[in-house]
Amino acid sequence: MDAAISSRYVRDASFYKKFALLAIPIIFQNIITQAVNLADNVMVANLGEIVLDGVYATNVVSTFVGQIIHGIAPAMIVLAAQYWGKGDGESVKKIVSIGIKLSFACTAVISLLMIFFPAQMLSIFNSNSEVIAAGVPYARIMGFGYLFFCISNVLISAMRCVESVRIGMIDSIVALVINITLNYLLIYGKLGFPALGVTGAALATVIARLAECVLMIWFVFFHDKRLDMNLSDVFGKSDPQLTSDFFRYGLPVFIGAITWGINLSVQGMIVGRFDVNSIAAYSIASTVFSILTVGAYGSATASSIVIGKAVGNGDMTIVKQYARTLQLIFVGVGIITGSLIWFSRPLVLAIYSHFGELEDLTLTYADRFLRVLAVCSVGTSYQMSVNTGIVRAGGDTKFVLINDLIFVWCVVLPSAAISAFVLQLPTWITVACLKCDQILKCIVAYIKVNRWRWMKKLTR
Repeated sequence: MDAAISSRYVRDASFYKKFALLAIPIIFQNIITQAVNLADNVMVANLGEIVLDGVYATNVVSTFVGQIIHGIAPAMIVLAAQYWGKGDGESVKKIVSIGIKLSFACTAVISLLMIFFPAQMLSIFNSNSEVIAAGVPYARIMGFGYLFFCISNVLISAMRCVESVRIGMIDSIVALVINITLNYLLIYGKLGFPALGVTGAALATVIARLAECVLMIWFVFFHDKRLDMNLSDVFGKSDPQLTSDFFRYGLPVFIGAITWGINLSVQGMIVGRFDVNSIAAYSIASTVFSILTVGAYGSATASSIVIGKAVGNGDMTIVKQYARTLQLIFVGVGIITGSLIWFSRPLVLAIYSHFGELEDLTLTYADRFLRVLAVCSVGTSYQMSVNTGIVRAGGDTKFVLINDLIFVWCVVLPSAAISAFVLQLPTWITVACLKCDQILKCIVAYIKVNRWRWMKKLTR
């Protein structure tokens, strides 16, 4: 009996140690990254619902930029991790350089739109002229920060490909300290600095992004010996064969991320048609959700490295053991995450009540939204980690795209639109519709991963 169990699940303590050494720094890095957003959110809340709504509209665009990066970076990891498992470091560097060029080109377009046409960009997500006017100063300055965010995050992902994850955590700590300090000085005008309000919040964030970008460039190109990458690797000619493979296997990942970004943007448009209190409440709830689900995203990223390397090594029996074991970890992480969101509600609302000039109705709506997100987070932890951390990293890069397309366009957006605009149901029901796929996808993810048809070697 013991032998049968041990053949299905990993009993080697070194696996769990290795997974923890990968996941924990990534989780802390994600916590710190989201804490930067929380710092802006809490401090800007002191300026009232209208300003908070303007910042939320900008953050919808920021989320879309993040999805672009989070489409290119995983595509890079899927291919590079397998080459790393194979022991081919030169190919890893070439793949990373392709990812840097592609992400920079895509992000530059959105940056220019936000800098020169901020009002038009915000009007997509909110029709209130006061909200747009309040958000324009924040949006224009944030446009400059997207390129810094792009470079630093792709470089962090490059280091993850070679199992070096602590630098990302250190980088995010630097950004958090700078952001909170400058928020305090520039929003409220402390220690002789001018009180710039929402403009100060944007400046603080962009300066923090610049600092983390500079640190990552120094580390990757001038200090690190594991990846051993030079600036010439980026500016040199790309390898045609690896470029072809990058688009062949990475394009479904990238399109999937863009699809998800469009989904979140349309969700932002739906939420942007709520009343002022509901929009502010959703901004609060979604920020808290982003922070407390970092365990799920950290586990998924660590799993993609572990699974990708194992597939690159070619031992599919080990890959199956890893996949079964990781599924149990994902469920555990989801239960912990959901509990944290549920039981932290009073503390979260007390913090916003203390620091922000918010109405009681806004806090009541935020409490309802957090209850919905607490339940959905359990599903997020399992299905997202299985789909992106196991199935996609194992070589089946098209499945997640197809799965998302079906759920987004056939389930999530239609049900939310009907709830909000046809039936005009309470806003918490619309939010539940927007997140219902997180539970429904668990069924599909369980069936897919345990049929074992996703294991494919992508290296040459």
